[in-house]
Amino acid sequence: MAILDVRPRLLDALTALRARVDAARFPLPLPGADRARRGRAELLAQLDDYLVPRLRAPEAPLLAVIGGSTGAGKSTLVNSLVGRRVTEAGVLRPTTRTPVLVCHPDDRQWFAGQRVLPQLTRVWVPAQGERTDGGYEEEAYPAAYGTTAYGPGDRGARAAGEEGGAAGALRVETDPGLARGLALLDAPDIDSLVARNRDLAAELICAADIWVLVTTATRYADAVPWHLLRTAKEYDVTLVTVLDRVPHQVAAEVSHQYAALLTAAGLGEVPRFTIPELPESAGGGSGLLPGTAVAALRDWLTRHAQDPAARHAAAERTAAGVIASLRARMPALAGAAAAQHAAAVRLVQHVEGAYQEAAERMRRELAAGAALAGGALTHWHGRPYDSTPEELLTALADSLATLLRSVTAAADERIAEAGRRDPAARAGLAPCDARGAGERIGVAVRRWRRCVEELAEEEVAQRAAEGGSGCAPDEAAALLVASLIGGRRTRTAGERLAETLGAQGALRLRDRGRRLLDDCVGRVLAAERDRRLAPLDALDVTPDHQVRLIAALSVLQKER
Repeated sequence: MAILDVRPRLLDALTALRARVDAARFPLPLPGADRARRGRAELLAQLDDYLVPRLRAPEAPLLAVIGGSTGAGKSTLVNSLVGRRVTEAGVLRPTTRTPVLVCHPDDRQWFAGQRVLPQLTRVWVPAQGERTDGGYEEEAYPAAYGTTAYGPGDRGARAAGEEGGAAGALRVETDPGLARGLALLDAPDIDSLVARNRDLAAELICAADIWVLVTTATRYADAVPWHLLRTAKEYDVTLVTVLDRVPHQVAAEVSHQYAALLTAAGLGEVPRFTIPELPESAGGGSGLLPGTAVAALRDWLTRHAQDPAARHAAAERTAAGVIASLRARMPALAGAAAAQHAAAVRLVQHVEGAYQEAAERMRRELAAGAALAGGALTHWHGRPYDSTPEELLTALADSLATLLRSVTAAADERIAEAGRRDPAARAGLAPCDARGAGERIGVAVRRWRRCVEELAEEEVAQRAAEGGSGCAPDEAAALLVASLIGGRRTRTAGERLAETLGAQGALRLRDRGRRLLDDCVGRVLAAERDRRLAPLDALDVTPDHQVRLIAALSVLQKER
């Protein structure tokens, strides 16, 4: 089956694959994450801007994107192929800010909507300007299709649009001199100093049926054009190269060396066109080369646009190449997604392990009576004459809060130590917040204290209702807390409770108090653990992304 003889199920499979790619995220700063993010963006651009639109409308005009590095002469080449100035050529860099698409007037409906490059707003320009044959034409097109249009003679607005650049805009011109079925797109510099220009250039190239890569006699061995050439080879796209601004004196030598480099890279069969260095090549010139300088390239593009067999072959090769490239690109994204999930699991294990150790330490410290220290120990020994139950209870609650702050600080230090060895921790974990943790722990302990006091009041009231002797609620609460957190040194507190509330009442109060204490400690540690993990939870790093990417590729391969 030819790729362009599309079955609905193939488009459905591509649509599902596109959704899986769009859902994939690589937020953790792992080795290879930047590459995965770029690969995801590039793949989405190719699917949205080229592959799906091309498969849905195989009869649409061929789109040839003129791309290359800074100062390669892309704008001059487009102007010369059209026969008039449609895009600004100049010596200032970066020159091309707003991409410019030129098509025949009969083909403008193909580019009016969002069929290709849906993220770019269309800015329509009337077919207007001097032609190389001396004629002059001026025609205004309405602002149809929900786009913006310049009016006739709005050269100032048009120039401002070119100089300032409209964010997310595609300037569209029509010219009857361009062959039907062919559109040219002048892309920003792939190595522009402006990051948005670089990204946009890559997106535009991904939308092309034909890549026309322009380099110069002095820069044909640079890394940027060769990165594009290697990418084109990897995706098996329909590719043309233009060696521009070649001095006559070294034309043969430069052409031979360039051909040798292409052959060594497995690109020897790629059509090559050489344009000599001419006065018009300079940015300050007219922006138009003589027709003979670009005739061969214009004829090649026209033939591929108007010859049904050549047209089908060009689009078929690019579409098939993009689909074939998914066999390597999708597993690479899936692998990156798996690495993200593995890092997320590792972070969760760091944090949960640290707080599990904190909980175990808290149990050991309470059993050993570590909270009965400092002011709490002083008030315990000073009761009942030198310390009131209220003072003892306050000191015991403060000591419990201090112990909780200590174990959470130790957990945070353990997490920080692991994070220093794990780059994912910077994005996946909330920073340590000792002051905030202290405040949150204080609130939790005060709430626990109120609950303990309510328990003591209930038990004392029940004892009184049964006709037994008792003690004051505040004393019962202080004795209960002392028996819970003081270890063996406060066993007399339990004995005193049994004397005043009865054995059953004291046991019941201790059981309920123990549950309250365990719940308070558990809630505090769980809240601090969850706070540290909250950024990771928000990143939605799950194993589902890897599975769904591979599954979507499998479905697509079956449909092919």
